[in-house]
Amino acid sequence: MKNADRASATRERLTTVARGMFGTQGYAGTATEAVLQQAGVARGALYHHFADKAALFEAVCVALCEEIAPEVEKAANAQRDPLDALVQGSIRWIELTATPEARQILMTDAPTVLGWARWQALDDRLSQAALAEGMRAAIEAKAIRFDCGFDLAVTLMNGALNALALRVSAPDAPVSVREWRRAVRALWAAHAPASDTKPPPKRH
Repeated sequence: MKNADRASATRERLTTVARGMFGTQGYAGTATEAVLQQAGVARGALYHHFADKAALFEAVCVALCEEIAPEVEKAANAQRDPLDALVQGSIRWIELTATPEARQILMTDAPTVLGWARWQALDDRLSQAALAEGMRAAIEAKAIRFDCGFDLAVTLMNGALNALALRVSAPDAPVSVREWRRAVRALWAAHAPASDTKPPPKRH
């Protein structure tokens, strides 16, 4: 095996093992030494690829994002109507981020471990950029409207979906799939413009 291939395999082994441990034990509950032992990797090899435990955690976050984003895009792109694309993309995003592993890593630990600026950049990569694109298309098609600036509208909807994803899989009070999907549809429907069509006058 070439050195480059060996290095790539070591990095992948570290992120795979760390992902499993971060997802089940949380960042604080995962010891660096335990990751090294389970991965069968020396400490020096870890620091060759990652500056510290937080850098390893960020790499795990990025890997998760790179898995989730294409699935969300696929769900959205399968719809012709731009409003349906937002609904189905949102549903798929919540399905994927509400899993125990993703919820622990991306939704619970990432904001604290990475800090606000890096978390915002990750959130943009995970969902907000694609959400903005879908919302812009829906607004241009007059499928939704907001009485505020576009960037603020994206922030509001992204925040609502983040909160819903956390609420869906809350260990103490999980929400049924039917209920949270209905909530997603209601969230977007609330921003659909009211019909301008007036009912025909009554005949006397």
